[in-house]
Amino acid sequence: MEWLHILWIVLGIALMFFLNMRYKLNAMLALLLAALFIGIGEMVSIAAGWIPGDSITLGSLLMTIQNGFGSTLGSLAIIVVFGAVIGKLMVDSGAATQIAQTLITTLGLRWVKISMVLAGTVFGLAMFYEVAFIVLAPLIIAVAHEAKMPFMKLAIPAVAATTTAHSLFVPQPGPVALVDAYHADTGMTYIYGVPIAIATVAVTGWVLPRFLGNLDYAVPAIMQQDEEVPADRRPSFLVSILTPLIPAIIMITATIANIWLTEGTLAHDVVNFIGSSPVAITIAMLAAFVLFGTRQQRPFSWVMDKFEEAVKAIAGVVLIIGAGGALKQVIIDTGIGDFIGSLMTGTSANPYIMAWLITVLIRLATGQGVVSAMTAAGIISAAVMDPATGAMTAGIDPALLVMATAAGSNTLTHINDASFWLFKGYFGLSVKDTLKTWGLLQLCNSLVGLGMVLLFSLFVG
Repeated sequence: MEWLHILWIVLGIALMFFLNMRYKLNAMLALLLAALFIGIGEMVSIAAGWIPGDSITLGSLLMTIQNGFGSTLGSLAIIVVFGAVIGKLMVDSGAATQIAQTLITTLGLRWVKISMVLAGTVFGLAMFYEVAFIVLAPLIIAVAHEAKMPFMKLAIPAVAATTTAHSLFVPQPGPVALVDAYHADTGMTYIYGVPIAIATVAVTGWVLPRFLGNLDYAVPAIMQQDEEVPADRRPSFLVSILTPLIPAIIMITATIANIWLTEGTLAHDVVNFIGSSPVAITIAMLAAFVLFGTRQQRPFSWVMDKFEEAVKAIAGVVLIIGAGGALKQVIIDTGIGDFIGSLMTGTSANPYIMAWLITVLIRLATGQGVVSAMTAAGIISAAVMDPATGAMTAGIDPALLVMATAAGSNTLTHINDASFWLFKGYFGLSVKDTLKTWGLLQLCNSLVGLGMVLLFSLFVG
């Protein structure tokens, strides 16, 4: 009766949706109740002998929820909050408007989408995903305002580009881990990945929105400019575009420096401390205080007012992300990844489809892109690689296997994914509209990625 693992997860997620959408219960509370429901279901099933596993007590379940909540906020809270502050300063200093007007004046309305896709791609390659999204969001709103178009028509292609670049390409952690797991050639992953990314963003950004109906959502409160900033009081275009890119510049510099630095030395420790996501975004925020605030002849009290406004606006999103982490941890601790993997092994299905499907199922269950990719990689590599030599089974291209698994990790996500709540919170959407926009753009990304992998496999493996 191990299918009860799946049943409790499905019922728990359904409970969350029901409480949030039917009774408008706060999403954080609904998530915590869903986590508790799933954990108690597992506890009862194990105690009754219906499913195997280590016994769960109410105390250990509480610890799991606390650990999931705390570990998620521990890694994301500073990034999300400080990123929101940078975004608020960009909006209210006129920096976002400056970037938007410059892009439109230089490139014209015809190229607005493409310019935002390119920005999303660069951010997705260069930054931690949450940082990339937080920097991109105010630009999307500002450019859409200047272009007099619904912001969601820009958000879908831009975010699609960010998530695609982040999931497919080294040096992001997921692709790096997959290249190592499958012993793939990094250069070949780029050769396959570039056309896959182009096709993915083209379909998701230009075709999908035509089927989504009305996308004219109200501008979210956190992205609304308090007052129009005259052109002579705005930061220059160069300052406006480089300031939010400071985290990327720092992290890329640290990555390059590590090529020559010896691990364990003081220089290595200092560079990697400064190059970590929390420190890099803190430096960017402090720079924004000056470049978007005091340097523009604004008092420091103005900067602190914007800081407090941003923190208040994003606090609810942060707590929801923490609750999503609690739900994720309960699900992970049930061993759902291993169970799904055991269901899929021993079949003769196409290895690329298998890699994609296992990753999708684990991503749906856990809400974790890197976790789902690495879990699937462990299952698939055991089936297609010689354990003694590490050689891949003849006819299977390791780089394509990386692409298939990465496409699976970049798929439809829901309430147990921090990025789902980030998209919802920043753009001020309901759960239903977040599923319609974020959910479908992710699903489209994943399906197009798999389709391209299968097309390439006809010719190379």
